[in-house]
Amino acid sequence: MKLYPLKFTPILKERLWGGSKLKEVLDKPIENNATGESWELSGVCGDISSVSNGELVGMSLQTLINDFPEELLGLSVVKRFGKEFPILIKFIDAKQDLSIQLHPNDELAKERHNSFGKTEMWYVMDADKDAKLIVGFNKDVTKEEYTTSLQNDKLLELLNYETVNEGDTFFINTGKIHAIGAGVLLAEIQQTSDVTYRVFDFNRKDKEGNLRELHTEMALDAMDYSKKDDYKVDYRLEKDKPSQMVDCPYFKTNIIEITNDLFQDVSNRDSFTIYMCVGGEAVVKTDDGEAHIKKGETVLVPAQSPTITLQSKGAKLLEVSI
Repeated sequence: MKLYPLKFTPILKERLWGGSKLKEVLDKPIENNATGESWELSGVCGDISSVSNGELVGMSLQTLINDFPEELLGLSVVKRFGKEFPILIKFIDAKQDLSIQLHPNDELAKERHNSFGKTEMWYVMDADKDAKLIVGFNKDVTKEEYTTSLQNDKLLELLNYETVNEGDTFFINTGKIHAIGAGVLLAEIQQTSDVTYRVFDFNRKDKEGNLRELHTEMALDAMDYSKKDDYKVDYRLEKDKPSQMVDCPYFKTNIIEITNDLFQDVSNRDSFTIYMCVGGEAVVKTDDGEAHIKKGETVLVPAQSPTITLQSKGAKLLEVSI
């Protein structure tokens, strides 16, 4: 089987805090103005992506992995993750503040939820004036200080706020308290996991009038209470060459600004490659086919492709591999 560059049908998620930018900015086919997430590439049980282009249209990502594990994922990825797709790719639109939350590490997530942990990164694609993210604490705190602040409705006083602009990039390791603020549209790359510990939700109610569940006790042993300035990603944007943004055990991400055709020999990568288009449009070509992507679209290049050609007169791509 020749596995060509694969596009997938977005899985759209209505959220209490969602808005309309996924349609207005990224041209997603949303049906209401409270759509918060577009899952671009997912192996999460119950939300498996399906192919939207070429002769494999309609086939699920999991079926492809089951039938062609090494060809699609790469031998090293299969050895490490088996037939599970290890990355979840999303676009997120926050019209309102998201809940303040954190994610457990692999060990805790495995023990409690039989799941991977959730290390993630954010690339800001659009931000209203003075839009902010919450990333970590603004000082070292103890578990007791944190608990007291939560009980007295003063948690917000302990948190670190970052005003953001397009292109700002953040790495969110497990245990770090965080939240996406109102007015931010971003691309998210994360481990395949849907485990989130919500600790504060601004006392909001859902459309049925209920407060959303909090995970106060579970979060206590998962949280990093120290102040760490390890979240802002410093990178250089260079024309027509990959520039490293994040290199962690769970994914590697480069950014590429394309102004001309770019040929890449990836024969030593032994991993699939994902391109998220965060600006402009491009054609992603291999020996087995090609796919056109525009801002807000994602393509998966199978590991069996030894070379990739990126064609564009103007595009910004996030390049993700294991």
